[in-house]
Amino acid sequence: MWLRRAFFLWLLPAAVVLPLWLLVGWAVSGAGGGILVWTLFIAAPAVFVTQLIATLLVRARGTVRHGRAVSWWDVAVFGVWHLLIVVLAVTPGAFWPLLLGAIGAYLGVVWSSLVQLFREARGSIVLSGPAGAASFLRDAARPDPRVRDAADVIVIEEGPQRGRRRF
Repeated sequence: MWLRRAFFLWLLPAAVVLPLWLLVGWAVSGAGGGILVWTLFIAAPAVFVTQLIATLLVRARGTVRHGRAVSWWDVAVFGVWHLLIVVLAVTPGAFWPLLLGAIGAYLGVVWSSLVQLFREARGSIVLSGPAGAASFLRDAARPDPRVRDAADVIVIEEGPQRGRRRF
């Protein structure tokens, strides 16, 4: 449980720490100027934005907010993705395989987060009708005129008010 809570607390700071680590890794690995340009203008902003998106997807789930802990699936996919980012920063020799692995891991993070979010939301979405959403939307767009005619309507007419002054 402590590991899941640690990942929950780590997700938001990771949006800042991981892009900074890419710059530190560039300095440590002694990579050239081309990698610095790539890091400053593509990698760091991409990691920042994608980490924020992933964090919002995870924190959108009620169980995560309530328990202040991510799921074990989140720990696995975020752990792999963050590890690949850390290794990518200090290993310029294996740049392309690590980059493709990090992109694939991010897609895994998004897929896992969306699946878990929709599973949790499934119980709170109620659709009427035998065909589910299709009949619900059809009925909402074109209500049955027989139902409208059968409904009781109460009309209250306002008459002159006696004994009260109008100002």
